[in-house]
Amino acid sequence: MYRRFLNARSPLRLLEKGLHGGLGSGNLGLVIAGPGVGKTSFLVGVALDELMRNKPVLHITLGHNVQHVRDYYNTVFEELAHTTQLDENHVAARAEMDRLRRIRAYPQSSFDAKRLREALALEAELGPRPELVVVDGLDVAQRTAAELEEWASAARDAHAEVWMGASVAGERIASLPAELRPLEGSFSVILALEPGDGSVALRALKDHDSRDVSALHVALDPKTLLLVRS
Repeated sequence: MYRRFLNARSPLRLLEKGLHGGLGSGNLGLVIAGPGVGKTSFLVGVALDELMRNKPVLHITLGHNVQHVRDYYNTVFEELAHTTQLDENHVAARAEMDRLRRIRAYPQSSFDAKRLREALALEAELGPRPELVVVDGLDVAQRTAAELEEWASAARDAHAEVWMGASVAGERIASLPAELRPLEGSFSVILALEPGDGSVALRALKDHDSRDVSALHVALDPKTLLLVRS
C-alpha cells in the first residue's frame, strides 16, 4: 500500500528507533534550520505521516491564512504522489487526510498556552481529539522557558505531542544556537536540518535525557524530505 510505503520512508521511523520511541505524547519537539532549508516542509511531513496513519492532526499557523496552509499541504502531497508513483486513488487518500486535519490561524503575538488549550479543547468537541499539533511560524527564541512549560502542560493534558520549528542564522548547525540554549530544557527532542550533497541531513541535537545523540542522523530527499533510498 502507498501509505505504508510512505510511512516506512518517513524519517520518523528511523528516529523513533533511536529517540526512545519518538517524541511522545505530552512532549514538545523542535526542528531548527536555516532559511529555505525545509523546516516547514518537514513539519508538514510530520503531520502527513500521522494523517496517513489515520491520526488526527491540528496545524496552527502564525502569520499565514488557512488557505495558504491548505494549499501548501496539497502541494507537498502532490509532490509525494508524483515522485513516489502513487498506486492508489490519491484524490480519495488526500480527502481522507483532509478530514482528519484541522488548520487554525493566529497572529504571532497573540498565540500562547491559553490559546493552545482553547484550540485543543474546541477540536476535541468538534471531532476526534488531535494526537499531534504542529505550530509553524512561532518565534521560539522570543519565548521563555516558563511559557513553554505551560505549552507542555497543555500538551500533557490533551495527550498530544507538539512539534514546532525555529529559524537560525546560517545553514550549518554545529550545536544548539546560543539564543535557544536557555530553552533547551523545554523540549524533549531537538532536530536540525542542514543542506547536504544532493540530500538534506537530519540529525538529533537532543534525545530526551540521552547524552549520546551521535548516531541519530539520516539523509532526506530534498524534494520530499523522505528517507533517501539506500
